[in-house]
Amino acid sequence: MTLSPSAAEAATPESASAPPLRLKGIHKNFGGVVAIKHFDLEVRAGEIVALVGDNGAGKSTLVKIISGLYQPSDGEIWLNGEQVSFRDASDARTKGVEVVYQDLALVEDQPVYMNMFLGRELTKGPLGILDRKAMATQTQELVDTLDVRIPSAKATLSDLSGGQRQGVAICRATHWASSLVLMDEPTAALGVAETAKVEEVILKLRSRGAAVLIVSHNMDQVFRIADRVSVLRRGTQVGTKRLAETSHNEVVAMITGLSS
Repeated sequence: MTLSPSAAEAATPESASAPPLRLKGIHKNFGGVVAIKHFDLEVRAGEIVALVGDNGAGKSTLVKIISGLYQPSDGEIWLNGEQVSFRDASDARTKGVEVVYQDLALVEDQPVYMNMFLGRELTKGPLGILDRKAMATQTQELVDTLDVRIPSAKATLSDLSGGQRQGVAICRATHWASSLVLMDEPTAALGVAETAKVEEVILKLRSRGAAVLIVSHNMDQVFRIADRVSVLRRGTQVGTKRLAETSHNEVVAMITGLSS
C-alpha cells in the first residue's frame, strides 16, 4: 500500500493528508424507495471502520455505491483528496477500489496465482505469453507478507479451505487496491477458527496502512478488529462511534432503535 514514485511525485500535500475515502451526503433512491439517506463517513489510512445494521439497512447498497456498481442519486465520493464519479465497477477498480465479497468470485480449478491476477494477467514477449513465474513469485511474496497460510501460490484453489480461499481473496484486493479495501461480510460463511485466521489478515492490512471498510453482522468481530463503527438503520445513518468509547449494548441499541 505504498505510492509508486510517479504517484508520489504527483501527490500534493493536501492529497497526501486526505483520507483514502470520504463520503459526503450520499443519497440513493430506487424509484420511490429511499435506500440511503445523506450518509457521511471518512475512512483513514491504517484504520478499520465497521458498517453495521439490520438486514435491509442499506449496508451492501453503500458498498456497491463506493465500488461503482451503483451510482449515488446525490452526494460526493472522494478518494485520497480527489472527487470521483464511477461509471461502473471496472471504473472504480481502475481508481484503486477493491471489494472482498462473501462469495469470493474466485475460479476453483485455477492455481492461487492465476486467481490473484484474474483479468489482469502478466505476459511476456511479443506473443503475449503468460508470465506464470512472475505471477507466482509476486503472489507468494504477498501471501507470505500477510501470513496467509496456504501450501503454495501454485496450489489449486479447490484444494484450499474456506478460510484460505478468503485469505486469497483479501490478498488479491490488497494487491490491486491503491489504499482502500471494502469487505462485505467476508467471514459470514466461515467457522470460528477460520474466521480468526481471516481477521488476522485483515489486521495485517491495517498495520500496512490500508483503509478498510468492513460490513459485518458479528458484533464480537466488530469489537475485536474495528477502530470505529458506523450504524445504519433503514437507510439512515444513526451515528459513528469509536469502539473504545462505546459498548455492545449501545451499538445494538443504535441498530434496533431501542434504548440500552
